Order: sequence, then structure tokens, then C-alpha cells
Amino acid sequence: MTAPTTPEPELIAEDLLLLLFDPRSGTIAGENTLFYTLGGAVLTELALAEHAEIDGRPTLTGPRVSAVAGNPPADPLLHAWWEPLVGKPRGAQTFIAEVGPLLRGPLLDRLVERGHIGREKRKALGFIPSTTLTDGGTPRRAELVAAVRPVLADGAEPDPRTAVLAALLSASGSLPTLHRDIPWSGAVYTRGKELESGDWGASAAGEAVLRTTIAVATSTAAIAIATVQNNS
Repeated sequence: MTAPTTPEPELIAEDLLLLLFDPRSGTIAGENTLFYTLGGAVLTELALAEHAEIDGRPTLTGPRVSAVAGNPPADPLLHAWWEPLVGKPRGAQTFIAEVGPLLRGPLLDRLVERGHIGREKRKALGFIPSTTLTDGGTPRRAELVAAVRPVLADGAEPDPRTAVLAALLSASGSLPTLHRDIPWSGAVYTRGKELESGDWGASAAGEAVLRTTIAVATSTAAIAIATVQNNS
């Protein structure tokens, strides 16, 4: 008899994609630049879990990212994105551009497998096959929104993981479209930018590595996203 497989814990990128998913419309906010946002989430997770290192040596494509030898991620998806860094460091922008386009499909599959998002096969105009994303019915997204909303809307001090999610939501440029869950305002915009820079409260004062990691990942993603939006 085969022992049951223990599900891998949710990745930051998974939770970010779930937050960007609108269960009312079945759409994902920021689709045109989604891979930059998800790539920033993966970079942050690898660095915070000490699977990768962001050092101060700049390259033409941002701060240098390298694998931490002997500390591969246990999660198979993270491992696949960590492995290219082994023996071949690259700039943060290059890493996000390489990894980002590979993320949406596997992460969405994982959210579907967990039951957080559903897939329904339909036929447009009665004969054209299409697939629609639906609310999976789990409480996960509501829990994430409940954690992120007070950080952005009320200035609450977050734990590190929530700080990462809120900062990346801000960097994605999609917060205005999430107004039903997180009321949009100038204060929310300002708070988001503070979080992007790694500034979220007194408890972060001594967490220089954490703040730097978040700032590098979110700023790299935000610059790329802004460039795409300005050129579109």
C-alpha cells in the first residue's frame, strides 16, 4: 500500500496568484505582466528561505542572485527554479525574466489541485471549447484577503509573509482592480509603496536582509511592469 503524499505547503507565488484571482469574474488581475509579479515572488521565497542569495554585487540586470550551495528547496517547483542558479548566478531582472513565463501554468494547476480554484469546460457560441476558472470554495483566498487588507488599508504591521504578499500586490499595479476586496485609495497606494521598499513597521527595523530581499524583488518586478505598461 502506498503511503499518502503530504501536500507541499503553499508557496508565496501560489498565494499571490490566488489573491490576484477574482472568483466573481473568473479572471486574474494583471495578466499582461503576471510573470514579472510571480517571478518576484519566487525570487523572494528562495532568498528568504536561504536557498538563494542576493548580494551587493550589481550586474547590468540588477543585483546578483546566486544559489546557496547545499541548500536545495524541498518543494519540487521551487527546486526546478533554483537549479538554474547553481553555478550560474545572474542578475535579478534576468532571473525574473527567465523564470516568470514558466510559472502561471504550474501554479494554477497546483491551486486547482488544492481545490482553491476550479476549472469548468464550456462551449462558447455553443461549439467553441473553452475553460473557465471558478471559485474553488475553500476559505484560503478569504483568509489571505483578511490578512492583507488591514496591512494596506489600515496600516497594520504585518508578519514577513504578509508583507511580501502586500508588497508584490502593490508592485503588480493591480491593486485598483482589487477594490472590492481591498478598497482603493491614495493611502493604500502610499502604503503599498512603503511595503515595496521594505518599510512596514517597527519590527522590521532589525530585519535588514528581509527588507532588502523584499525591496529587490518587488522593485525589480515593478520596474519591469511599469516599462511594459508605459510602452503599451
